[in-house]
Amino acid sequence: MFLKTLSPITRALPALALLAGLSTTAAMAQTNEGYWQGVQKAGTLRCGAAVAPPYVMRDPATGEYSGFYADLCRELAEVLKVKPQFVDTTWDNIVAGLQAGKWDVSLALNRTPPRAMAVQFSIPAMEYQISLAYNKNNPKIPAGAKSVADIDKEGVTLAVMSGTAQDKAVSAAVKKATVLRLPGNDETRLAVVSKRADILVDASDTNLLFTQSNPDWVALNPTPALAKQGVAFGLPRQLSAADVEVVNIFLEEKVATGHVDDLIRKAADKVLKGTN
Repeated sequence: MFLKTLSPITRALPALALLAGLSTTAAMAQTNEGYWQGVQKAGTLRCGAAVAPPYVMRDPATGEYSGFYADLCRELAEVLKVKPQFVDTTWDNIVAGLQAGKWDVSLALNRTPPRAMAVQFSIPAMEYQISLAYNKNNPKIPAGAKSVADIDKEGVTLAVMSGTAQDKAVSAAVKKATVLRLPGNDETRLAVVSKRADILVDASDTNLLFTQSNPDWVALNPTPALAKQGVAFGLPRQLSAADVEVVNIFLEEKVATGHVDDLIRKAADKVLKGTN
């Protein structure tokens, strides 16, 4: 049998291939590092926050954030062992800012199909529906109103925060009434109190706080429902399933133990004390 002597270079090829494989594996491990590990390296969890009591509130004098979703941001940061950082935004920009990487999570974001095409969501921390708050002495609102159709009349103006889930829902539902879109929570309430608008369109729990502090006002949860959605963390589109699961597991425990309910009650009490 003819034996061919292997050259030193040929003999080295298997070892070189092994080293190349190890290098590739190490590179892949670095590339596949989770999103939250990157947040840990940065040392800060950036939370995009648009004001909507009792979900997110901001003290205009101090800039301090409160509300139950602000509390959840702090608690998630504690789990990740980083500092929380609130980034002020509006409801018109809260999805776009997340897409652009201006923050890591968006707070108190309603889960809707159009938003789900742009960003990801955690599981909901709570369920949400839209209500219509109005002065019970307003002659434009018929007694016994039960549906959106009952208040969808010429001359009726509905105030809503621009870019919110309630803006999208009410804009699609009304045909005759006027929708007045305003930038924030304070502006919508000022509009109805000053009679620039007749109806305040907002989350049912937010409107409940408003009616509790304004006895002449009532809140209607329309039938059929104007919208009913989960309120969740908005997450970057590029997150892996494992990254999303980190937030889901965090929220599952908070919801199951009743901790989220406690945070909601604390936030509601803060709002009511501030309006008394």
